[in-house]
Amino acid sequence: MTNRSNKSKPWQGFHGPNLGYAIELYEQYKNDPDSVDAEMKELFEQWGPPATEDNTTVSSTANVQTTGNTTDLSKVIAAVKFADNIRTYGHLAAEINPIEDIPKNASFLNPEEYNLTKEDLKAIPANIIWSEAPAGVENGWDAINRLKEIYTKSLAYEFSHVHDADERKWLDQMVESGSVYRDLTKEERVSLLKRLIEVEGFENFLHRTFVGQKRFSIEGVDAMVPMLDDIIRSGVYGGARNVMIGMAHRGRLSVLAHTLRKPYSVIFSEFHHSPNKELVPSEGSMGINYGWTGDVKYHLGADVPFELSESETVSARLTLANNPSHLEFVDPVVEGYARAAQEERDSAGYPEQDVSRAFGILIHGDAAFPGEGIVAETLNLSQLRGYHTGGTVHIIANNLIGFTTNSSDSRSTKYASDLAKGYEIPIVHVNADDPEACLAAIHLAYQYRTKYKKDFLIDLIGYRRFGHNEMDDPAATQPHLYKKINSHATVKSIYAEKLLSEGLITSEELNNLEDGVQQSLKEEYDRVAKNDKDDVKELDPPPSILNGMPDIDTTVDVDTLRDINENLLKWPEGFNVYPKLERILKRRGKALGEGKVDWAHAESLAYATILSEGIPIRLTGQDSERGTFAQRHVVLHDPETDETFSPMHTLPEAKASFAIHNSPLSEASVLGFEYGYNVFAPETLVLWEAQFGDFANTAQVIFDQFISAGRAKWGQKSGLVMLLPHGYEGQGPEHSSARLERFLTMAAENNWVVGNLTSSAQYFHILRRQAKMLQRDEVRPLVLMTPKSLLRNPKVASTESQLSEGKFHPILEQPGLGEDTDKVERVILSSGKMAIDLATEVESNTKENDWLHILRVEQLYPFPKNEIKDVLNRYQNLKEIVWVQEEPKNMGAWNYAESRIRELAPENVKVSYTGRVERSSTAGGEPDVHKKEQERIVREAVTRNN
Repeated sequence: MTNRSNKSKPWQGFHGPNLGYAIELYEQYKNDPDSVDAEMKELFEQWGPPATEDNTTVSSTANVQTTGNTTDLSKVIAAVKFADNIRTYGHLAAEINPIEDIPKNASFLNPEEYNLTKEDLKAIPANIIWSEAPAGVENGWDAINRLKEIYTKSLAYEFSHVHDADERKWLDQMVESGSVYRDLTKEERVSLLKRLIEVEGFENFLHRTFVGQKRFSIEGVDAMVPMLDDIIRSGVYGGARNVMIGMAHRGRLSVLAHTLRKPYSVIFSEFHHSPNKELVPSEGSMGINYGWTGDVKYHLGADVPFELSESETVSARLTLANNPSHLEFVDPVVEGYARAAQEERDSAGYPEQDVSRAFGILIHGDAAFPGEGIVAETLNLSQLRGYHTGGTVHIIANNLIGFTTNSSDSRSTKYASDLAKGYEIPIVHVNADDPEACLAAIHLAYQYRTKYKKDFLIDLIGYRRFGHNEMDDPAATQPHLYKKINSHATVKSIYAEKLLSEGLITSEELNNLEDGVQQSLKEEYDRVAKNDKDDVKELDPPPSILNGMPDIDTTVDVDTLRDINENLLKWPEGFNVYPKLERILKRRGKALGEGKVDWAHAESLAYATILSEGIPIRLTGQDSERGTFAQRHVVLHDPETDETFSPMHTLPEAKASFAIHNSPLSEASVLGFEYGYNVFAPETLVLWEAQFGDFANTAQVIFDQFISAGRAKWGQKSGLVMLLPHGYEGQGPEHSSARLERFLTMAAENNWVVGNLTSSAQYFHILRRQAKMLQRDEVRPLVLMTPKSLLRNPKVASTESQLSEGKFHPILEQPGLGEDTDKVERVILSSGKMAIDLATEVESNTKENDWLHILRVEQLYPFPKNEIKDVLNRYQNLKEIVWVQEEPKNMGAWNYAESRIRELAPENVKVSYTGRVERSSTAGGEPDVHKKEQERIVREAVTRNN
């Protein structure tokens, strides 16, 4: 705001667009004083009739005295608008495309568009339209031309969508003061050239040596490697001890070779057939584990130590995440890595987070960034309490084309980066052929992230030297573009010519650098050729996986259990608990002794005992704090103050952190985030809960490509727990099925555990087993079909002794059945809610049921063959084994279980199915029809054949 008492210089304190706005308001005020708000009216009253320095009055058509020349106020306003438009739209005329020329005659750069002349602009002091104009910029003409120069070079800016005025001002000052560009020394510029020589030389060597093999080369955006070098170095100097990178396949091999220093020899061996184990460094030094099925070379990641220089060693690590061809789905995984690296989890309460300890870099494709919804989901996480990581630096490796599709067919926006505007992320566009501008862009990104702890995006505009892969002929679909690309000099050549012309390097030195790179590549390749052995063979999972689940003690001392139960019902003095909820929670005080521990209560006790053993926990989901079905209530809300409190954070027994967060309405990004968190922090019990299990299908890529197969492909261990509410209660097709069949279809090589439990004690023990396995080699993800209506069903409740003395059982036998082994003719196998419906029926049925036995298959995968076999062997007169389920016949577990049951069935024993017929939809939408169908299934299952 201006100095209100200064009438001789009423414009003092207003500059740029603010000056134009103030003048417009003042003109409005003079015509109608009541047309402006009270604050501005008070200001204008103090101004009085605005006066120039010689005290001449300014009227509505008056002139403002500027350096001896009289200028129409409308000219000042126009000049201010002119300057502001250059800042806002300069990118439209900037030199940011290395292949296509951008017209410089944009109308917003023309003074005539604003009814201005050169003389008009010269009559206006520079600081009126540019408050921090540098020395030598004296008038509006100088200011406009300098701003044009700044905003239309090979580095262009889009900041107007950033709403925070302080952030926008800082960004503008960084740009207009020249602070974006660092003064590179001769040594730094020569080093930059050497890096470009290494990148191009590596790609050329691969192209010559492995003709026709896919590599998805970096050529066209080579500057990405020195950009990564620069920001990693800055981050480590700034205290970061972990830098996480996520990217798809374009340029990945070059990033592995140069940024993560994966030996050329290892990469060359992967081109031959499979990794040459004799050439792979030890796991501790390289952090490479190929799993047993492996993956293509341009999907593999690495986890390596980072050294600033030979004389400066720090304990930092670089991680390039393994990535499938589902491109952007690695984005939330890397965010999970970063969050895990930033948090301290070794004390009670929420974990302490320090965002300076780690940060993420995500490299996107120009077609994928606007095209794949997971990008928007991940950007939305950036400022949320449970997911923010203090800012991610995004780089779009812009090839101008997606596979064979032009940008005009792949996005509805001008730029590939426009999606970021919706999240107020600053954007810069930079010409990939100007490596110094590229370093300026990454420097600005890092400085912004450091200062504001927010995301920043760089649109690195380059091209793609070859087709989507090196076997494509891109001229078939983009002949005009590739005619230009084929004749376009590489960035190395352009920059080398620049340094040669400036006398910073000689032709001889340039040749020596290029020859040295090629010699090094040749020597590494010769190592591979010498050791190459054509002994490719299929690998099996390690014994720890093949041997199945170890026997783990999950019992809890009964006194400890009672103490924890009591402490879970304590809250701070003065904290008010919602009355209805308080009554519900208080019942838990007696539940242990009465044998009425329901599902949510058992879960709370499991978490508390896990925390007491020093194992941290992280639980997220769309309604996880309360629970979708109002069952959990781990976070309490004071109805008077709206303050929150979690008893998990104040447990005297707790020795580790407990984090619980409600997530956004997103499955793919949140599940990917939690998977990444778990992989990076394997000591933490990480759980993701779907609002309804059905909704997990929108995260199918994460299940398919990461969780189910990550260890086989990449050797990437995970103990992630997925809680998927599942059960048919007549709520329709999107609130019934967690698609159990999909998880069973992907089940192989002991890759995960799939359970559908029927008692709270079983849930208690399987959670504790999972927590105790986290840092063992046998660890694997846990997929649980969790209940809905069973959450409060008394038949699911457990006793104190079942919690304190029991363990997890892969199968449970229905109490009261199967005792007379000579009479049993039918054994029913079922799981989850269906098993409880069957139990309810037989317990309420007054008929003799000695011919019948029911087994609850609690663990569907790995299938408990031995346990089931032992039960079946007891019954010598068995005639029939029936699988009963509530899902349609082509869904659920039947297609998975049938062959396994037939394998176990004694000779001449029939194996049959009872349940719904095959359907295309998971469930019907009419509750009454559902109820009748369910009654039919139960009745048929427990009715003796005539």
